[in-house]
Amino acid sequence: MKLIVVLVLLSAVYINCSPGPLDDVVIDRYDIPRVCPREVQTGDFVRYHYNGTFLDGKKFDSSLERGNPFIGQVGLGRLITGMDRGVQGMCVNERRKVTVPPHLAYGSLGAGGVIPPDTVLVFDVVLLDIWNTDDKVQIRTLSKPESCKRTVVVSDFIRYHYNGTLLNGIPFDSSYSRNSTYDTYVGQGYLIKGMDEGLLGMCLGERRTIIIPPFLAYEEKGYGTQIPSQATLVFEVLLVDLFNPEDDLIVEVKEVPKPCPRKTVVGDYIRYHYNGTFQDGSSFDSSYQRNSTYNTYIGMGYVIAGMDKALQGLCVGEKRRVILPPHMAYGEKGTGDIIPGSAVLVFDIHVIDFHNPKDAVEIKVTYKPEECNVTSEIDDLIKYRYNCSLMDGTLLYSSDHFDSPPVTTLGANKVIEGLDEGLRGMCVGEKRQVVVPPHLGHGENGARGVPSSAVLYFELELLDLQKGVPDGYMFVWLGDSPDPLFPAMDLNKDGEVPLEEFSEFLMLQVKDGKGRLRPAMDADQIIKDMFKNQDRNGDGKIVPDELKLKVEEDSEKAKHEEL
Repeated sequence: MKLIVVLVLLSAVYINCSPGPLDDVVIDRYDIPRVCPREVQTGDFVRYHYNGTFLDGKKFDSSLERGNPFIGQVGLGRLITGMDRGVQGMCVNERRKVTVPPHLAYGSLGAGGVIPPDTVLVFDVVLLDIWNTDDKVQIRTLSKPESCKRTVVVSDFIRYHYNGTLLNGIPFDSSYSRNSTYDTYVGQGYLIKGMDEGLLGMCLGERRTIIIPPFLAYEEKGYGTQIPSQATLVFEVLLVDLFNPEDDLIVEVKEVPKPCPRKTVVGDYIRYHYNGTFQDGSSFDSSYQRNSTYNTYIGMGYVIAGMDKALQGLCVGEKRRVILPPHMAYGEKGTGDIIPGSAVLVFDIHVIDFHNPKDAVEIKVTYKPEECNVTSEIDDLIKYRYNCSLMDGTLLYSSDHFDSPPVTTLGANKVIEGLDEGLRGMCVGEKRQVVVPPHLGHGENGARGVPSSAVLYFELELLDLQKGVPDGYMFVWLGDSPDPLFPAMDLNKDGEVPLEEFSEFLMLQVKDGKGRLRPAMDADQIIKDMFKNQDRNGDGKIVPDELKLKVEEDSEKAKHEEL
């Protein structure tokens, strides 16, 4: 009907070519926007600029020159009748020329000394704004994520970006230009009423246009120089973040390996990888990019409170997503230029390993021969096979990569302490799985190919075992030594023991199982060194006094005398 009225008026204007006086307003819509979602109706409030002239082009008034647009209500006699009719059906940003006959303007009286009696007036008008007291906040969804687990409610704290324009498209503000989100509580009076209402029900990542009438915005006062009095505001909003002060952390378990014999507790030391993002999916940090795990104690305040809590109850190899509200992360201040204030943080965590500083070596026997009479112990010389991995299965080393299996003496600090312990008590042919905590492995410094504070997993097999002697000894008695000793050494009973006779005596003890030479060393060289130690005067033979003097003269050294 409005369109019909306008068309009728226009038809009347263009058909009437009479040079006589005008009967009604003449409207020339010389610039009409392509999109016109709303037209002026009776009862609407309008805000427009105009230039007022007489038919001869002489200007009598201009809101543009004053810098203040005209604001008024249409169709209720608050405008001159011609303008009441002239702006009907007008669109925002439309430009039209309205010619008003005297009887629809100021009539035979005119207006003061400005407008003479019986004068036709011409108004060149551009409509800036339109609203009605019955208007409500308008919401137009531009895009919305497929998954929307949570929407904005009263008392939530949100972070959002926006572009703010007047109804005619003139921008007045933008969070993007400041490169900073607008952060606020919703429904607590921190925002204009229309924005408080327009943000409700939004999803993370949603974009919407919110159109707010003046009486739900800044009303008659406007705001600064950017928002004029009685301005309808249009906000294009992107919701970046959302939480509530009552929120706890949210844990989404993605993958849990089976079995899971142990879970993290307060006091454990953990190594984990993570990707850190905000709720809009943008990344702020990643341990994978540094190719280095994040290592920390749990529940001891070394990490943000939410992460301290989230790291409890995890299995080795577990993957989970953790969502931390700001009050359990970096709070209102954020940190540096990386994490803004009041940001919800999302961590995707993968646990590589964990241990406790009090942990001992864990040993699991996977195979043991039926006959197991001799087992490895400190000072034994052993040959073994191994695979060494991290707890996530990453292979670090394997004896299969070398030409021959390793040989070592237990208790001689030849291998890391935890492996040394794991190799003790084994039978030849026995197989074990051994878990070595870092304080019994390579510690905080790690080693070539071994990360700092890494728990190590060994698969072991004992291939050979030679019983050993204590550190510092070349020979030990496996029972009581002969007493007296010299007559037993003097095999031919001639009162002296040369090297050959000394060697024959010792080899007989080894053969009869009464004594043992240090393994992995040349037996002849050991015997020569022992003989030289007993031959005090270096004459190539040992006599009873030399053996006796050796023991009596140096009681401290006597503790290390094999014989």
